[in-house]
Amino acid sequence: CADTTRTRKDELKKKTDTPSRKIHSPSKAALMSGILPGLGQAYNKKYWKIPVVYVALGTCAGFFIYNRKEYIDARDAYRNKLDNDPSNDDQMPEKFRPVDPESIRRYRNGVRQYVDYSVLAFILCWGLNVVDAAVDAHLHSFELTENLTLHMNPYVNPQLGNAGMQLTLAIGKRKNKPHNISF
Repeated sequence: CADTTRTRKDELKKKTDTPSRKIHSPSKAALMSGILPGLGQAYNKKYWKIPVVYVALGTCAGFFIYNRKEYIDARDAYRNKLDNDPSNDDQMPEKFRPVDPESIRRYRNGVRQYVDYSVLAFILCWGLNVVDAAVDAHLHSFELTENLTLHMNPYVNPQLGNAGMQLTLAIGKRKNKPHNISF
């Protein structure tokens, strides 16, 4: 009897220690994506997500670079307009020359907000990259059975005298006990 118990334990241990059932760490995936965007997606073997991550981060970086340049141009043009020295008007961009200083100041302040928003968007995209890697690693071993179905059926309740729609969600192999949600 003791030999049989040891044999069953050894078989269970072998099943869980096989390389095909390797433990997939969500914290490792999140850390990898936090260090280098897309690395957690590569760890999760979701290679198609890597270009999406870099397009999102690149777009945010592009907006930052554009808005930062516009801010610097507007800031310098505002300074040149306020000094009332016509000799330095040729140093400012052409689009600011006919504009009054107050309009340039408002434009400068608006562009400064866009610089801040683009930094926040970059940080948000980087954070979503980390969250995606962690969630995907958590769901790495999740298996969907083919018995997962959702049916929508009309129903009438004669006791209450009402009608509606019934959602039936069949999970797993128990076809005789589906989960019903009525509206």
